[in-house]
Amino acid sequence: MAAPASLRDRWLGWRNRLVASPRFQRWAAGFPLTRGIARKNTRALFDLCAGFVYAQVLTACVRLDLFRILSEGPLTLDALARRLDLPVENARCLLRAAASLDLVQALPEDRFGLADLGAALTGNPGIAAMVEHHALLYADLADPVTLLRGQAGPTRLAGYWPYAGGVSADAAAVAPYGGLMGASQAMIADDVLDAVDLSRSRHLMDVGGGEGAFLQAVAARHKTLPLTLFDLPAVAGRAADRLAQAGLSERIACRGGSFHDGLPAGADTITLIRIVHDHDDGPAQALLAAAHAALPPGGTLILAEPMAGTPGAEPVGDAYFGFYLLAMGSGRPRRSEELRAMLRTAGFATAYEQKTRRPLLTRLIVAQKDVR
Repeated sequence: MAAPASLRDRWLGWRNRLVASPRFQRWAAGFPLTRGIARKNTRALFDLCAGFVYAQVLTACVRLDLFRILSEGPLTLDALARRLDLPVENARCLLRAAASLDLVQALPEDRFGLADLGAALTGNPGIAAMVEHHALLYADLADPVTLLRGQAGPTRLAGYWPYAGGVSADAAAVAPYGGLMGASQAMIADDVLDAVDLSRSRHLMDVGGGEGAFLQAVAARHKTLPLTLFDLPAVAGRAADRLAQAGLSERIACRGGSFHDGLPAGADTITLIRIVHDHDDGPAQALLAAAHAALPPGGTLILAEPMAGTPGAEPVGDAYFGFYLLAMGSGRPRRSEELRAMLRTAGFATAYEQKTRRPLLTRLIVAQKDVR
């Protein structure tokens, strides 16, 4: 027998029936005290319905290189149409759409220039790389219900990230995601390094370090700190080549392997930058345990990634990363308290969150191994 509904549940039911009523909606849209709320909710609902179109406007701007073109200065509609190789009216459609999304701004005399969001994009090539990458995600989400029911079959994202399915890939197969990780990881490296103190570290190992973008940022700030990159053999090989070209082969050692076989010892600081959320609970817990085993007494683990339940950015963790990782076929976004509990289960004596500049992009947990 079902338990009787609580007072709160009954109130929510009444509220939902009221808000769903077309008669109430018309009244709320006209009443001075509720008009602002009604219009805000209408806009929010429409934005949810139209979000894909907004994303495709951004994709068109990126593929046409609009932001770089306008970084040189405002241009007329006719000049932009020629540069973009678009009919004038289609160029006008794109530019007005981009202006409505605060990517560009309309200026007098039929000219257009960059707005704040478009200007920010020109300084973050990783964002453009992610925009292009989203074509795979959109294809996988074409039928979200089938995906949720586990009936979608192999997804494009699972093929793009072969390690998600436990597939051993060669250098050619890892090249696309290695480059994407490098471009996007550079965006958050400074946020992580601004939040942690590495002055007492004697040797840092970045696990799942991709092609070395994070360690390259560490090397720039900490000139004498020994560094090791650990990733799958094919990825570590590409990282070694890339870092050699950057003149860092003497500073950064690249080691290939799988954390399932244990992590190499020798580092007193281990970093996991956007790695744990890629793994289901069992492998994620095994990764944290492997990090604990590899660290000496008193060693430090730094875990940085976007997290579920981030105040003011809940859709980023729970909606975007929730569905991205679902399509990828591995991992899930976790809340800070979940990760801290997993770290304690792995054997760490303490685990606390350290504030970052932009928690929407990454939050950070520092865990310490017992000194004994």
